[in-house]
Amino acid sequence: MNQDKLNNIIGKNIKKYRLAYKNEKITQEKLAELINVSVSLISSLESNKTKKGISINNLYKISVILNVPISKFFEENNDK
Repeated sequence: MNQDKLNNIIGKNIKKYRLAYKNEKITQEKLAELINVSVSLISSLESNKTKKGISINNLYKISVILNVPISKFFEENNDK
């Protein structure tokens, strides 16, 4: 799997779990604030506009905030 595809999968899963957070959507702004990153980073990850990807540290923080095992962010969902 190449880096772009991995970034795309992670970004889609961040968005999926962010929007499903405790049956209540958490905004990109709130998530960014909680993990101490810029809103543009969250936005870029979710829209697959970044080539840098995400640090494992920030992905871990997101998994803790959203209460989702970190492994879930690497799962490829074939639903369109």
